[in-house]
Amino acid sequence: MQKLINQPKAVLNGALILTISAIVTKILSAFYRIPFQNIVGDVGFYIYQQVYPFYGMAVVLSTTGFPVVISKLYAEQKERGDDVKTRLLLFASYLFLQVFGVLCFFILYVGADGIADWMNDPHLSMLLRVVAFVFLAFPFSSLLRGYYQAVGEMLPTALSQVGEQSIRVLTIIILSSLFMAKGYSLYLIGSGAMFGSITGTIISAIILFMFLWIRKEWKIIMPSKGMFKQHTREVGLIWKALFFQGLMICISGMLMIFMQLADSLNLYSLLTAGGMKADLAKTLKGVFDRGQPLIQLGTVAATSMSLTLVPLITRARIAAKPVELLDKIQLAIKVSIMVGVGASAGLWAIIEPTNTMLFENNSGSSVLGILSFVILFTSIISTIIAIMQGMGKVLFPAIAVMLVLPIKYLLNMMMIPAFGIMGAAISSLISLAAVTLILAIRFKKMSEGPLLVPGFIKTILTATIGMILLLKGYLYITDDFFHYFAIGRLGAALQSISAVLCGGLLFLWVIIRGGVFLEEELALFPLGSKLIHLLARKDRS
Repeated sequence: MQKLINQPKAVLNGALILTISAIVTKILSAFYRIPFQNIVGDVGFYIYQQVYPFYGMAVVLSTTGFPVVISKLYAEQKERGDDVKTRLLLFASYLFLQVFGVLCFFILYVGADGIADWMNDPHLSMLLRVVAFVFLAFPFSSLLRGYYQAVGEMLPTALSQVGEQSIRVLTIIILSSLFMAKGYSLYLIGSGAMFGSITGTIISAIILFMFLWIRKEWKIIMPSKGMFKQHTREVGLIWKALFFQGLMICISGMLMIFMQLADSLNLYSLLTAGGMKADLAKTLKGVFDRGQPLIQLGTVAATSMSLTLVPLITRARIAAKPVELLDKIQLAIKVSIMVGVGASAGLWAIIEPTNTMLFENNSGSSVLGILSFVILFTSIISTIIAIMQGMGKVLFPAIAVMLVLPIKYLLNMMMIPAFGIMGAAISSLISLAAVTLILAIRFKKMSEGPLLVPGFIKTILTATIGMILLLKGYLYITDDFFHYFAIGRLGAALQSISAVLCGGLLFLWVIIRGGVFLEEELALFPLGSKLIHLLARKDRS
């Protein structure tokens, strides 16, 4: 049996491994949508995205809340030195997760026709039933990830997550290409793409089981005779912790899934209810869904740096160092706002060539431009939730995230009939702004000091306005040049990438020269030693 690893350095290294694997997984999850949309078109993309939120829920269940709680409970039990109760914990956790998984499977499989009718597209029931099988397999992966995290082994979790996503993406791209070549219906192609969720889940389970097999640890969840009868109270406490703590953390990780679910449930049906033909409504929903990979990539960039600070925040809280705690919280918030604003405004400014570069044409660019600002809100929300969880608060973030589904659903009903998919984009921003405000008010009450340093907002606005002016001017000047020398997507790609480099460098230069970050703060980030040279001389030590 692995010895528990408690050294701060090992904990930080483990957190770094998980952070890197999460970033790689999210990048893969965002990038594959682009070639997939190119293969199946906007209608095929609509079909896939309608069902994706249900798969997203299974992913969150297997990677976030439940493994975290199992890891915490296991570590506590192991410290007490009671091997019987340690085995009880793992087996009881597996039973809870399996029952929960079977329940989710039956709800989705049996209710597939009803959900598809709610979406006003009965053909989607086939895809929903394919996704339902993922819920049968997630308990095994979730349990083992929690176990390995408890014993300080983050590699099995990291490899299983990256392996799952890699195989899933390969399955989606290969099957969609083959099925399109054979002329199958887009709904069958969508089912093939959703089959990737099953292959990915199987690979994840195999990777985790291989670690068990090689280390001869497969007996860790085997119960001894009469174990449950002797420890009925303990089993109840374990299930209670999994339900209230694990499920709350899972729900907190479903912000964008709830947003997508609301759009899946009523965006298409509201368009057709207004008299729009079905094919056009599907195409427009597919165009709207182009925003998902853009948002996901932007959010990864915006949160990857700020979330690396969460272990430092947790350590400062445990060590009872209030000044250091406030400093790290301020830094995480600054980073989330800075990168969120930069990514949102930058993408909005260059959305037309970016849309053409990624999705073959610039359809829906104005809508995608509005959706770009989702990145800002999700960046702030994700950072605040992570910090609150690090401070031991799990219920309030979950409640705030749950609110986004009814708010978004109701706003869609008000705005889509009047403004079409632009109304859906606006409702997304309003919904996220409401959740951000709720979390910020609560978070401010928890914090012992100001969350933002003086002059921060002024510097951010200066950098943002300067970047937008530069990007718009650059696009205006280079439009004819790139369109003349490189036709279509290649020209759009060259223009977009060069614009990102120019705008990003200016934004970063203004931010650093404006003194937003101290020298010791810059040193915490990748390439921080290089960024320090951009500081004004008076700000360097």
